Parts: sequence; structure tokens; C-alpha cells
Amino acid sequence: MEKLLFELKQRWAAMFAALAAGDDVPPAQRLRAEGMMEAALLTRAADVEALDCAMADRYQQAVGRTIEEDFGADWRAFYPFPQIPAMGRRAPVYPSTRD
Repeated sequence: MEKLLFELKQRWAAMFAALAAGDDVPPAQRLRAEGMMEAALLTRAADVEALDCAMADRYQQAVGRTIEEDFGADWRAFYPFPQIPAMGRRAPVYPSTRD
């Protein structure tokens, strides 16, 4: 079980580092990590609180802000477990015409 949690922490770190650098995270990469979070819960390797805490630590290390600062104190209401708030920055949009 320890190997599962170690791998999950590595994946969070890689995802959040990519996002902090302005890169995208492929949906499959995020979805596989979410599946691993669910597996950790089902095998009792960790509970939801421990997983969220560990993920929040990796997020803050990579981004320099907390998940709550970026997504609000109730972020889990919008991203229910096991969803990972790993969204890229919005692309700048410029009008193509004067209208």
C-alpha cells in the first residue's frame, strides 16, 4: 500500500508542476491518478482526508499557493472526491473583429 501512496504523490507532483509551468495535463493522466485515489480509499491505504491533505501539500509545493486560495474553501463541493483540481490556465482570447 505504501508503494501506491508514493506513486500517487509522484503523479500529483508531476501534474501540478506541469500546470504551474503553464503546460496542460492530459485528461488520461488526471483520470488515472483519480482512479488510484479511489483504489487507495477502497484498500484502506488512506482515507479521504489523508489523501486530500497529501494532494494539497503537493499542490502548494508546485504552485506556491494552497488549493483553497485558488479554488475556494469549499473546493470539494465543486470537485467531489476523487476529482483532482488540475485545470490549465485559460487561454487568452482576443477579438478577431472590431464588433
